[in-house]
Amino acid sequence: MTEENSSRKKDCGGKKKAMLAYGVIQISASVVSAISLAAIALSLCALKQQSKAFNTCIDLSLEQGLDGVQAVRYCNGG
Repeated sequence: MTEENSSRKKDCGGKKKAMLAYGVIQISASVVSAISLAAIALSLCALKQQSKAFNTCIDLSLEQGLDGVQAVRYCNGG
């Protein structure tokens, strides 16, 4: 009986390590995913600000007498 119990404990030790490794990998993947989503959200905020600045530039260029194509070219830096 004691030999069976000791062999079962040895088998469970490997499973425990494997489950611990699996848990750590899952948590790490969740952290990486959260960081990626935060980076995407921040880039969208920057894109919104750039769009607002571009639209303001277009409006000011149109008020100065440029037509639409010239205003877009001017605001794109060309």
